[in-house]
Amino acid sequence: MKSYRKELFFNTETRIAFINITSKVRQCIEESQIREGLVLVNAMHITSSVFINDDEHGLHQDFALWLEKLAPHAPTSQYRHNDTGEDNADSHLKRQIMGRETVVAITDGKLDFGPWEQIFYGEFDGQRKKRVLVKIIGE
Repeated sequence: MKSYRKELFFNTETRIAFINITSKVRQCIEESQIREGLVLVNAMHITSSVFINDDEHGLHQDFALWLEKLAPHAPTSQYRHNDTGEDNADSHLKRQIMGRETVVAITDGKLDFGPWEQIFYGEFDGQRKKRVLVKIIGE
């Protein structure tokens, strides 16, 4: 069995962002030369996420609005985490909702997706450098 590891780096211009990283993951699969296996795509920060869904702008707007209703940023005083001097407690909660990572099968050297599935990096406390781990195992 072979393994491959690569880190992807992101620094969003906005506090909240959704970035389609499917092409970057596909590139990693090509570089790994693994034809059959699994790829783990993992957000390496506790205020960001990796998830699978449709690449549709309206849906991404819906995610942002829904998450803000579930865990509003303001007032920041509503969260005990922010008593430490932070202002990002809502970002931790949003990450918990959207998930830490995704695992996708690799079949014949390609992501084994269902219709419309794409991989996204979700940022909830942006404007600073963060990373995503891509780990591939297989043959």
